[in-house]
Amino acid sequence: MKHLFLLICVLSLLVSCNSTPKKTVQETAMQPVSLILDTDLGPDYDDVGAMAVMHALADSGYVDILATLSSNHDESVVPCIEVLNTYFNRPSIPVGAPKSEGGVTMTSGHKIKWTEALPDKYPHKTKKTSDAPDAVQVYRKVLSAQPDKSVVICTIGFFTNLKDLLHSEGDEYSPLSGKELVAKKVKQVVAMAGFFPKGREFNVFCDTPASKTVAEQWPTEIVFSGFEIGNVVLTGKKLVASDITDSPVKDAYALCFAEGDPDGRMSWDLTAVWVAIKGYDPYYNVERGIFKVIDEEGTNTWIPDENGKDLRLIEKMPAGQMAALLENYMMHQPGSK
Repeated sequence: MKHLFLLICVLSLLVSCNSTPKKTVQETAMQPVSLILDTDLGPDYDDVGAMAVMHALADSGYVDILATLSSNHDESVVPCIEVLNTYFNRPSIPVGAPKSEGGVTMTSGHKIKWTEALPDKYPHKTKKTSDAPDAVQVYRKVLSAQPDKSVVICTIGFFTNLKDLLHSEGDEYSPLSGKELVAKKVKQVVAMAGFFPKGREFNVFCDTPASKTVAEQWPTEIVFSGFEIGNVVLTGKKLVASDITDSPVKDAYALCFAEGDPDGRMSWDLTAVWVAIKGYDPYYNVERGIFKVIDEEGTNTWIPDENGKDLRLIEKMPAGQMAALLENYMMHQPGSK
């Protein structure tokens, strides 16, 4: 009996010792990324897929969405952002829009304006983009309330808001300048921008002055998901063929697919959002270096440098596998995981 009692004690101790580390690892693994999304939603519709992936990962506990901001002055952008936030049961996520002079105003180039169709069909609070709060003020308010070096910014549009943030001054939220606030609070930026090793890419050249400012003055690491990364990852075909109903995500893709993209849409913005939340490994390799905007036309170049502050993604997982992974999350519906 004495031996049996000792055996039970030893087994209980082993179970206790083995179970505690597992709980700690699980809790650490599920620590969500604190994310601000900055999007030009409208010129292309892959932003819709990117937001769907973001919300799906939020429902799985991988990300805490702090704000969703427009870098595009077009009046339909913020209403569309709110349509998607509301559809995924997060209507209270702060929104904002650029208020500075210049920048970009650009809507959908499709015959059927999906950027108008979505707000007409689905609920949202803000009537037009210009009614939204100043994106810089939203940035400053959100960043000042977060722990140091904790926020990831994912920009899948123009660099307009980030340039304006850098140039901002101390206010009621923080006495720090914009650049000081970014250096203190931001962990990393992931940007869908650039063509590597050299080229001219839409998000960069549409607001070249802002792109050049951010490339030269941004104080934290920027991970670039270049044009060539998302260009080979085609998504949306499975979503459009599905029996999902009353979904603004499916509606946007179905309306645009009716005019083209029979094999799927390029996933420029989806890959950037994925890396911002899940990291680049094991999906992509990276190279460290320096991103430069070299002319007034928005042409960029890349200088490999082991001591550079920037990273660029290099394909690792085959494009077809990446597409299947992303599309699985694109098809996520509210209330399921």
